Amino acid sequence: MQRKPDPDFERFVLERSTALLRLAVLLVRDRGHAEDILQTALYRLSVRWRSARDHPEAYTRRILVNLARDRWRHTSRRVSEEDLDHAAHVPGGRDPADTVVDRDALRRALAELPRRQREVVVLRFFAELSVTETAAALRTSEGTVKAHTSRAVTRLRQALGARITEDSHDR
Repeated sequence: MQRKPDPDFERFVLERSTALLRLAVLLVRDRGHAEDILQTALYRLSVRWRSARDHPEAYTRRILVNLARDRWRHTSRRVSEEDLDHAAHVPGGRDPADTVVDRDALRRALAELPRRQREVVVLRFFAELSVTETAAALRTSEGTVKAHTSRAVTRLRQALGARITEDSHDR
């Protein structure tokens, strides 16, 4: 006999699954795999709902980071599938072509970051977590989060600055 899910759990899944999927896509750079790890994370959350119900999003983010790390360990030599078109929306009032070019450049620059720096950037800037929340999700110190953030932002500026310079020379 199957137990009926808690209504609070169902509400959490309905309200937060889109944002959690976006986070997963940015972590693993593969929409199909992101959907898989989100499903696994939500299953694990449902099993531990009683203990995680006070902070379900933080618990789920930690599971997603751990599952993404497991994937990196097992598939480090596999060519990734890039299907990030659904990870972000196109803001109004701007030429959609420019947005696609900017988004693609940012995705490529993110992909070039070391794993830890990419995790910090995704959690800090895309999931909008504080330094403390990011440190908790990654099980590291706040100082480490700050150091990775600083290095990552520097690398992203260099990578995106180089691309902007190349694009302006091509015109």
